[in-house]
Amino acid sequence: MSARVSTKSFLPLLNIEKETKRWNQLYKVMTEPKPDIIPTPRKCVWKKNKTTLWYHPAKEKKHAVPVFLVYSLLNKVYILDVGEGSSVVGGLTERGYDVYLLDWGTPGLEDADLTLENYIIDYLENALKRAIRHSGAKEMSLMGYCLGGTMAAILASITSLPIKNLVLAAVPIDFSIGTVPQKWLDGIQNGELSFDRFANAYQTLPSEFLYLMFKLITPLNAATMANLYTRAHDEIYVEKWRRMDKWTKDAQAFTGAAFKQFFNDFYKENKLLKGELVMDGRKVDLKNIKCPLFVFSCSRDTLIAEKQSLPIMDLVSSEDKTYEVYEGGHVSLVLTGVFAEIMDPWLSTRSHDLQEIRS
Repeated sequence: MSARVSTKSFLPLLNIEKETKRWNQLYKVMTEPKPDIIPTPRKCVWKKNKTTLWYHPAKEKKHAVPVFLVYSLLNKVYILDVGEGSSVVGGLTERGYDVYLLDWGTPGLEDADLTLENYIIDYLENALKRAIRHSGAKEMSLMGYCLGGTMAAILASITSLPIKNLVLAAVPIDFSIGTVPQKWLDGIQNGELSFDRFANAYQTLPSEFLYLMFKLITPLNAATMANLYTRAHDEIYVEKWRRMDKWTKDAQAFTGAAFKQFFNDFYKENKLLKGELVMDGRKVDLKNIKCPLFVFSCSRDTLIAEKQSLPIMDLVSSEDKTYEVYEGGHVSLVLTGVFAEIMDPWLSTRSHDLQEIRS
């Protein structure tokens, strides 16, 4: 006597439409050119060397205090304005903020002698001054992300410019710990590992080196590809993935002088945390920061550990200070479009409502 066995319990039914879309999207990722990045409407209001200050007007202005965004020198700034639905800049302009975005540009060999001090004083401070003058506002909210947050905190501690609020996201403050391999960190701190000769030889470090360095400390390619396959049927997700993939591979060059200062003054000597850093003859003392402060970290950040950010909460003199941890990774926090959602509730109550001022 024979028995017929149904295969229904063994083979799940395939959603043909979903699977077709999945493989079409994967083919698109593999074969089509990288997507164009269309910025939020903007105009250039200041320029120095390779650096540009972009002004993004609010769609419907609701807040009197504009927001000035600072990003890291190590990567390209368009991660903060990477496309509709993900853009930090667009999210803020939609919520009624005028936004100024500092784009450092790509340094060439002729810029090899530019130090972090040059970037913070000659570029960042002057750009902030120009933004305040352009906006006509009495004060400006300063927001820094990643190493841009470190630079924003440094500037806030030494400048006389009117900073109303300071927002720092995934910011490294304590460089005695980190997500770089421990042997690297130990070698830098005890003097066995130095990048000085390497930086002197290249003068301006090529983008390929920075890309390789980040690949070594964040080996997530397998995970990101697995995520892409799992959600390839979702056109919105795939489009965001393609923008992220473009930005990840679009590495930034870095001046030799700034690179040496970064590793020697920060990773080796940890001068910022110790209060030993000096910029343009001005001692960098984070206790000088007295404005409202909002700091937030990411729970799955593989670049900036939460312990690197936390010390600033005890170092500043701000009475109004908030620290939060949000679910997400270093880059996914930006690409999901929630960055502006995180900032807005805190920032809106400290940015003066236009109707209240007019009344």
